[in-house]
Amino acid sequence: MAAMTVRNIPDEVHEALKQRAKKHGRSAEAEVREILQEALMPSGEVGLGSALAALGRKYGGISIEIDREKHPVTYVDFSVPKPDADAAE
Repeated sequence: MAAMTVRNIPDEVHEALKQRAKKHGRSAEAEVREILQEALMPSGEVGLGSALAALGRKYGGISIEIDREKHPVTYVDFSVPKPDADAAE
């Protein structure tokens, strides 16, 4: 494995690096390796939306027809009826 020395890092950058490493539970050196790895060799994970869009393009798109209900929705009343004042007497 190769080794590298980086000189003339501004104090603010070095302090930010140490804070970031502490936040992730790593040494500053391990944090630098992680930053370089992510910057130069990203994981390449694709989100679900991107994957579905790629499939659609690959197969010339899709057409979905949805048959909607033509009549209005009937709602159910779950409210508790109030007792009739005359019936209580």
